Amino acid sequence: MKIAVVGATGLVGSEILKVLEERNFPVTELIPVASERSVGKQVEFKGKPYTVVSFEDAIAARPAIAIFSAGGSTSTALAPKFAEAGITVIDNSSAWRMDPTKPLVVPEVNANVLTANDKIIANPNCSTIQMVVALKPLHERYKVKRVVVSTYQSVTGTGKAAVDQLFAERKGDSSVDKVYPHPIDLNVLPHIDVFLDNGYTKEEMKMVNETKKIMGDDNIRVTATTVRIPTIGGHSEAVNVEFEEEFDLAEVTELLRNAEGVVVQDDPANKVYPMPLTAHGRDEVFVGRIRRDETQPKTLNFWCVADNLRKGAATNAVQIAEYLVKHDLVSAETAAV
Repeated sequence: MKIAVVGATGLVGSEILKVLEERNFPVTELIPVASERSVGKQVEFKGKPYTVVSFEDAIAARPAIAIFSAGGSTSTALAPKFAEAGITVIDNSSAWRMDPTKPLVVPEVNANVLTANDKIIANPNCSTIQMVVALKPLHERYKVKRVVVSTYQSVTGTGKAAVDQLFAERKGDSSVDKVYPHPIDLNVLPHIDVFLDNGYTKEEMKMVNETKKIMGDDNIRVTATTVRIPTIGGHSEAVNVEFEEEFDLAEVTELLRNAEGVVVQDDPANKVYPMPLTAHGRDEVFVGRIRRDETQPKTLNFWCVADNLRKGAATNAVQIAEYLVKHDLVSAETAAV
């Protein structure tokens, strides 16, 4: 089927192309799309060059699916135009996530909410995705009551300019444009996205609100502190979860081992635990440091890490597309309308 990738020249867009290729998604025709200044450039897919086209040309080509990774304002303006043309949009921005009429999907958690009528599907925030993948099997067994999460997020979550800033600072080069309000190398910034009136950042509130929507439970209480650190391999999270039911630690580990999309790395005696360095380039969510919170009952601590450009963005979007195809919720015939 015809697949459009909107924002194909960006960090996440490039990763989407890579994931489509690696997972052997049934692409018969690739339509790379980007802003006006990138039209005419070329991207590579399966060893072949493809020319970047405009949004108008992409809509006219009638792809079955368009995977967007071009920012919130672009998605707000253009996703409805693709949808009106019968194209199913999977959007990686924050534009549609909390729209009650749009599904917010992590396939391992809530793909069952998808229907053939969904023409704009939201891909959640990267830090939310990895947390809910780990929480899902535990919620089903013990019922999550409250989550306290602190994140340690890669500069790749901000984009290429942030990676450039990090490495320029590391070399002592001050000529590169700054995307952070302070140096990021050898530093930690407790500041991701903008600050809101309640003192939390927008990123923190994304985790609060998206978790409830994806898990389908408004009673789950979530509080978050999101932090940017000078790494590039992926996002890390310290998660403290209070359950309604008492749990057995061995059973918790077994549930996580058997959970779709989760890899348990939990052998502290041999210094085995998840790290961005080893999660880089992988599609799974890695969980370790699994232990009981000894300060209060029915409460668990764990550490999870995932590659934010892959499971936190590109891979999750492609998995949504795979689910749509597998369950006949979209078909190549859509392209012929």
